[in-house]
Amino acid sequence: MGAEQSAAVVWYVLALVLVGSALLNQRLALRSGLGLVLIWIGIFAAAAGVYSQKAWLLAQFSRPIVTPAPTNGVKTPKGQGQRVTIAMSPDGHYWVDGEINGHSARFLVDSGATVTALSATTARDAGLNVDTAGPGVLIQTANGRTMARRSNIATLAIGPVQFGDVGVVVSDAMGETNILGMNFLSRLRAWRVENGEMVLEQS
Repeated sequence: MGAEQSAAVVWYVLALVLVGSALLNQRLALRSGLGLVLIWIGIFAAAAGVYSQKAWLLAQFSRPIVTPAPTNGVKTPKGQGQRVTIAMSPDGHYWVDGEINGHSARFLVDSGATVTALSATTARDAGLNVDTAGPGVLIQTANGRTMARRSNIATLAIGPVQFGDVGVVVSDAMGETNILGMNFLSRLRAWRVENGEMVLEQS
């Protein structure tokens, strides 16, 4: 006899003993007593069945719940999570070193500037082609309004954050200053100032 069958027999014996004791103590009528015996035998038989299947039941309830990943078609963009933190300079501005087509250049981050602007020296050193034949662009500098010429950067990188095909304007009036404007910042996933530092996060 297996362990499960032995357990079932024990349950039946206990059931009969308990029911018999109840009948003797309460002196129930024979008819009612037989009905009660049958009810208790049914109850204990069901309990024995559950007991015999306890291993299977425990296995079912112990299974880990796995929630499938959402399939919304959204893919993580290349470069997701790339970020740059820029400390505030003593002059209260945010200056950062970057690269124009692999050439080093220093930028002043200016959210008030619509477009990224380069000095003529930086554009020349980076080997940019400046459109001198096309219409000029009127820009506002620290020395007032002046005309600038359009150009384009194949790759503009600020640390690990970089974008391709960035339009810029070039002017002698910029002196040695390069401005990182909103046409670069607006392509970021986020940019903000927190705890005195500017954070750029690539989208």
